[in-house]
Amino acid sequence: MKKLFLLVLLTFLVNNCFSQIYVALAAALTNDAGTLAEKANLSIELGKQWNVFSLGLDLGKTSLEKIKGRDTTTYLELRPNLNVFQQGKFTNTFTAGIGYIFYSRQSLMTELTSGIEYAYNSQVHLNVYFGQYYYSGRYDASNTTFFGISGMFYFLPSHAKSLISPKPDQ
Repeated sequence: MKKLFLLVLLTFLVNNCFSQIYVALAAALTNDAGTLAEKANLSIELGKQWNVFSLGLDLGKTSLEKIKGRDTTTYLELRPNLNVFQQGKFTNTFTAGIGYIFYSRQSLMTELTSGIEYAYNSQVHLNVYFGQYYYSGRYDASNTTFFGISGMFYFLPSHAKSLISPKPDQ
């Protein structure tokens, strides 16, 4: 009886706590002045999807240029995401994130992003996105726009919904 209870409890935990967990790898280019390495950024995100809402923790670099001295490009960001509209395998997404850039004079980073996500299958999704980063510090602030692509892998099959769904054909 104890083994059956433990098996049921473990199944419940796996399905409810670990379901819809994803990892995403993203690459983007900003419109800042500079070389391609200075404009490029990479990140990895670990998060969880709940129906139309997901929340991820993103670790990345604002620039891939070689840094002399202390690295001021590494950031950590909390990224809530909303699936706004879904049509077939395509979903319109909206993200508003907030993060911290380590050792930077403009250490507060906020993000507004919109994207189109394609569900290749129930576990692999591709996203094309664009948006703006806002950086601010004590004495100055700046912003930049960007365009990027990401690949997401869900550990268990994803069946996310959207806020607005089209009416089925009649």
